[in-house]
Amino acid sequence: MIATTPFEFATSIQAAGLLDPEGLLKGFGGLALFAACVILFIECGLLIGVILPGDSLLFIVGLLIASNFISTPLAIAIIVMTFSAIAGNLLGYWTGSKVGPKLFSRTDSKIFKTEYVVTTQNFFEKHGSRAIVLARFVPIVRSVITGMAGIAKMNFRTYATFSTIGGVAWVSSMTLAGYFLGSIPIIKENIDLVAIGIVLLSLIPVIIEVLRQRKQGRN
Repeated sequence: MIATTPFEFATSIQAAGLLDPEGLLKGFGGLALFAACVILFIECGLLIGVILPGDSLLFIVGLLIASNFISTPLAIAIIVMTFSAIAGNLLGYWTGSKVGPKLFSRTDSKIFKTEYVVTTQNFFEKHGSRAIVLARFVPIVRSVITGMAGIAKMNFRTYATFSTIGGVAWVSSMTLAGYFLGSIPIIKENIDLVAIGIVLLSLIPVIIEVLRQRKQGRN
């Protein structure tokens, strides 16, 4: 059955286990880490990745390694997941750089206007490096900003460097948090609430940035 409404679409996602990263990964058994890498690659590189649970997924991987459900050593798991996240970002940048010009070159388009590209380019000139790193910790934004960087023609070397820094920091911090905190009974027994909490915490940088911009605007 094909989802025809937003509610049905959300329900189908939940039924597929995308909102339950622990159940999703355990469903893959010995391929859990491989599944996590594929999910991270899609979330970081493709726009459809906005529906995927990156933060909580990494936390759960750390928890599953600590409980020996995933037998891969912690360091190796962090390395391969970091590589997947960075590879996804590079794909997103390449896609934006190739598809973006075609979308925004149409003079009669009401959605894709050239002025949007100029605004995006100005944004990356002012906030590019910091934005790429912080975006790693913000759901939805990390799936969108990669293509934006490509469309804005952000310097590739700069993008790749800070995308790598952000990828290492994001994957390492979230996975280590799951590894060391996941064994705490109250956390292990309320993993759904923990997943929601992780998402809310990851939105803090956005809230701070919005408040800072508003304050500067008033000044």
